[in-house]
Amino acid sequence: MGAGGNMSAPTTKTEGKKNPLQRAPISKPPFSIGDIKKAIPPHCFQRSLIRSSSYLVQDLILVYIFYYIAATYIQVLPTPYRYLAWPIYWILQGCFSTGLWVIAHECGHQSFSDYQWLNDTVGFILHSALLTPYFSWKYSHRRHHANTNSLENDENHVPKLKTKLRWYTKLYMNNPLGRLFMLAFTITAGLPLYYAINVAGKPYDRFASHYDPYSPIYNDRERLQIYISDAGLIATIYVLYRVALTQGLTWLICIYGVPLVIVNSFIVIITMLHHTHLSLPHYDSSEWDWLRGALATVDREYGVLTKVFHNITDTHVLHHMFSTIPHYHAMEATKAIKPLLGEYYRFDETPFYKALWREFECIYIEKDEGSQGQGIFWYKNH
Repeated sequence: MGAGGNMSAPTTKTEGKKNPLQRAPISKPPFSIGDIKKAIPPHCFQRSLIRSSSYLVQDLILVYIFYYIAATYIQVLPTPYRYLAWPIYWILQGCFSTGLWVIAHECGHQSFSDYQWLNDTVGFILHSALLTPYFSWKYSHRRHHANTNSLENDENHVPKLKTKLRWYTKLYMNNPLGRLFMLAFTITAGLPLYYAINVAGKPYDRFASHYDPYSPIYNDRERLQIYISDAGLIATIYVLYRVALTQGLTWLICIYGVPLVIVNSFIVIITMLHHTHLSLPHYDSSEWDWLRGALATVDREYGVLTKVFHNITDTHVLHHMFSTIPHYHAMEATKAIKPLLGEYYRFDETPFYKALWREFECIYIEKDEGSQGQGIFWYKNH
């Protein structure tokens, strides 16, 4: 498969940077998941409730400080300064609230502490406050981890074959203005639509929704917890309704609504850029296996936001193999496995805002010409 079979690994960061789009290997790796685990220092698998809680408290304090400043001082600023202060607040609050969303994500993977009841309690409260259905998302996300890059069974960011594209996709994605509109719509509305009607999710033979306990996404043992997720959202919406009655809808939108849109946007951007890249293969059932699927993701650099987002962006390859490793050990574990993974490890230093525009051109996958029926698919530039 041409570049996809090249087994020589870049030896320096600079060399890797020169050709970030070089295809990943498609052959079965010469190492096992056990080999990878042995390369990781044992303490990286240890979860510390105290250390995890310190990051949670840090984020909560910062979010409260931003809220207090905005609620107390922005409205009394002179008009020109007020218009400048609100966007600064929205960005800061949105970024650090994304950090809280990531901690809830860790709770769903049981990497926050050794106690499942505590993980689920913390995750449920945080995600509900950010209008994410905790248990609903936890179970669908678990299936994503179990079937990464399987065209038949992956749960989200499932790429489309060229023959399955709708006519308007080709029409609007072939010009910059249409692409900009589709990108803006995707990053702002994509996550709520995924929760509500399974947009960009696994195709099911009937309607699927994260809010429906009887959705085909879930099995009978999970349905009660889907009801609990819905109850958490209803409680949050009721609180927001009461706040709107006392403070006004405009105040609520400025304090809570706009930062929430930024949170949703970053979650879409992060997950899309982890799984959408010209170097990554996708497999049908004739070729897919769990390890090759888990390896077919890419780590990214987000500058200062990398730390704000608790390294979810630059340790994602590791995360797909060992999702219970807490974020404060993930960077050390990633460095430990990179020599073993070699070319199977993918990292792209392209600034995320540039990569987002580039990767949004990846609207379909297809096989290489002459692939002789091999069930391996690649994104193509249209």
